[in-house]
Amino acid sequence: MTKRLMWIAWPSFLMAAVLELVVFAFVDPQDLHWLGGNLEISRQTAYTAGFFLFWSVTALTGALTTLLSMSPFEVNRCPMPVCERPDTCKVQQR
Repeated sequence: MTKRLMWIAWPSFLMAAVLELVVFAFVDPQDLHWLGGNLEISRQTAYTAGFFLFWSVTALTGALTTLLSMSPFEVNRCPMPVCERPDTCKVQQR
């Protein structure tokens, strides 16, 4: 599980950094508007919020990709020890 989390977190971190560079190369945070008015936040706050927004979106897409790439055996396996399994949780063979 930890390995899968790193498969998601590290590439999404790198892509968030790239998106941060590309977006804020063309957009000045002081020129951002929200609901018709200026967004009264500092540049550093906008950069930080943008980075975490990009990171969360790319992590979500990576998590969805990882979920969809799992085999049926991985998805349907019973996580409980054999002695504690209910009758509905059968032992599955590959």
